[in-house]
Amino acid sequence: MPNLLEGTKQHKAAPGLPSSEIFDLRQGSFFIFPYKNDQTRTVRLERVIFRSSGIIGRGTMVIRVMCACCNCPPNRCDWKEKKLVLKMGFPSTTRISERMFMDRCKELAQGEHAWVLNHLPNIIWSFDIPFRDDSPQDNFKKKFVDDHEMRVGMRGVILEELKPLSSLKTAKERAQVFYDIVQCHHWVREYLRILHRDISQGNIMVREKNGKKYGVLNDWDLAIWLDDKRDGPTSQFRTGTKPYMAHEQHSSKWKGPHRYRHDLESIFYVMLLLVCLYSRPDEKLRRPRTEGDRYEEWHQRDDEFLYDKKHHAVTAAATWKPPVTAFFSGFVLWLITLQRSIRRGFYEFGDATQLGPKALNPEMHYVDEETLGGHLSYEKVISIVHLFEEEELETRGREWQLHLENLRQNRVD
Repeated sequence: MPNLLEGTKQHKAAPGLPSSEIFDLRQGSFFIFPYKNDQTRTVRLERVIFRSSGIIGRGTMVIRVMCACCNCPPNRCDWKEKKLVLKMGFPSTTRISERMFMDRCKELAQGEHAWVLNHLPNIIWSFDIPFRDDSPQDNFKKKFVDDHEMRVGMRGVILEELKPLSSLKTAKERAQVFYDIVQCHHWVREYLRILHRDISQGNIMVREKNGKKYGVLNDWDLAIWLDDKRDGPTSQFRTGTKPYMAHEQHSSKWKGPHRYRHDLESIFYVMLLLVCLYSRPDEKLRRPRTEGDRYEEWHQRDDEFLYDKKHHAVTAAATWKPPVTAFFSGFVLWLITLQRSIRRGFYEFGDATQLGPKALNPEMHYVDEETLGGHLSYEKVISIVHLFEEEELETRGREWQLHLENLRQNRVD
C-alpha cells in the first residue's frame, strides 16, 4: 500500500513515536491506527479541513477520511456509508480524552434526555500513540522533572463529519444553532458537571438529520470535570480561543477559576463577531463599518488589546449598539439585551480582575460570582435567545420547555 503514514510504521515497529516524527499528510496517503483487540484499521486521507494556529501546544488538525477497508470483512464495512473526519492533536498526558466525556454523555442521554445527542459530536473511535522512551520529550522530563509538561505522541479521534456555521442559509437558522448551544452547554454542565471552556466559531457546528438542522457543541478537548480538584494549571491555563475568551481571562491578574458564565460570555463574542464581520453566512466583509469597531483585529492582537476591547464591549454605556450587518439585523436585540445584562452584573459586583469580589458593594454578604448575581446565568440567556425576531425558536429539552411555560404564565398572571 503506497504512501503509508510514517508515524504509523514507527508505531508498528516500536511502542511509541519519537518527538521528531514527520507525518505524511498528503491527500491520498493512508493512515493505520490501533483498533479493537490489538488489531489496526486503515483510512485514506482526503482534504485537510482545519488546521489550528492559535492554541499553544495543541496543533490540532482535522482531515476528511474514508475507510480503506483493509481489515474489514468482505462487503461488511461498518464505516462505508459514513462521512468521517480524523482529528489529530497532541494534548498533555493529563488531559482527559474527549471520548471519555462523550461516552458519559451517551450513558445519561436516555429517555427525555436523548435530545442532547443531536447537539454533541458523534465519536466513532479514538486512540493514543505515545512517544517512545528514547524521545527528546522523555529526556526533557528527566532533566526538568515537574517543570516539563509531558504530551501524548498523538491523540486521534474518528468522528462523524459536521458542517460549519457558514453552511446555514438564513439568520434564523443561525439563531437556532446558538440557542441549541446554550441548551446543550447547560445539560452537560448540570447533569454531568462537565464544563466545555473553549467556545469559539470553529467549535460550533451543524448537524443535518432527517431534514432538520441542529447546533452541535464540538471539540471537548479542553473540558474538565467540575468536581475533579486535580485539574490544575498547565501551559493552557487560560483555556479557550483568543477572539472569544471571556475578557477577564486576558488580564495578567487572571487566576481562575473558569466559570460557566465565562463560556456564556464567549457565546456573546462568537455572535458579535459573526454578525458584524459577515454580510451573509459565508461572505465576510472586506472593510469594517467604523474605525471604532475593528472586530477583525480580535483575531490577531495580544491579550492586553483584547482585554481592553472586550472590557469596553461588555461595560459600555446603555447606548451601545453593535454594527450588525443588514443580513443579521435580527441579532441586534439579542446582543444589546445580553450586553446590558452583562454590564449590569459587572457594575453591581465588580470585575474580579480589577476590583475584586464585592468591590462595588462591600456590604453585600454574598456574591453569586458564578453568574454575576444572575445577570449572566442560563435562565437569563435562555429568556433572551428563545425568541428571534419575535418568533419562538425550538426549545429542545423538556426542562426548558416547562421553564418557558412558567415564565409565560407568570406574565399573564
